[in-house]
Amino acid sequence: MPRSIDQGFTDFLQKLTPSSAESQASQTHRASISACLKNNFGLNRFVRIGSFGNATSVSGYSDVDYLASLPREQLTQVSTSTLAKVRNALDIRFPNTGVHVNCPAVAVPFGTARSETTEIVAADYMGDAYGYNIYDIADCAGGWMKASPDAHNAYVASIDGKLGNKVKRLIRFIKAWKYFRSVPISSFYLELRVAKYATGESAILYDVDVKRVLRMLADAQLANMQDPMGVSGYIAACKSDASKEDALSKLETAATRAENACGASGKGNITDAFDWWRLLYNNEFPSYYY
Repeated sequence: MPRSIDQGFTDFLQKLTPSSAESQASQTHRASISACLKNNFGLNRFVRIGSFGNATSVSGYSDVDYLASLPREQLTQVSTSTLAKVRNALDIRFPNTGVHVNCPAVAVPFGTARSETTEIVAADYMGDAYGYNIYDIADCAGGWMKASPDAHNAYVASIDGKLGNKVKRLIRFIKAWKYFRSVPISSFYLELRVAKYATGESAILYDVDVKRVLRMLADAQLANMQDPMGVSGYIAACKSDASKEDALSKLETAATRAENACGASGKGNITDAFDWWRLLYNNEFPSYYY
């Protein structure tokens, strides 16, 4: 039995959404990590952030992120030294996991599933702004930079709510392309870019808006994005010029494939449209027939 394009995206969304078992696995190690940090440094706040914390994670690919607000006296002026201290403490507690620094976090790779990899972002509470907690986190150059997961989650949730809870799903579709095609673009950047895009929309149609977002990103050449919440300054899409060059090449290809898919749909060539979507998503998109 053939699917429609809408059914294809609905089925794809189900595939991308972490299972209850995966979500449970993501929480398994929370208590032991929290206890380790508290015993070694003290702990002001320990909260889940990132894709799992914002319901935009991709099954099998997204890890779990926590913000650990540590007492200021435990932090160092050079942020890399703070990350090293946290890494050493966690490595002693979990010696067989391969704990390592993955700036601005420390990664603890439990198990084989990506959802069992837990990343800890050491943070210094700096106060409140507009009702949200503001922190300093490592800027990956030895210094510190402002961040507010609470503010950014609220920003995305607000736009999502105004558009029928479809914006977070759209973000998930864009992140899926990133993961399935190994595109070196920051998930945080994509999340805010898609949310910002959606502020100008009155409704979300998954195939049309995936196409538009990809073309928007390509035409903008992955330019730095000004934080819409005014916390983090300008947000870069990629970690290096080489990564950006790779990402732009893959992005142009993806935008063209999405345009071809939508063009085929417009002509009633649904099988061709499915073929283009499957090509865009490296054959992870559902096939035309059940």
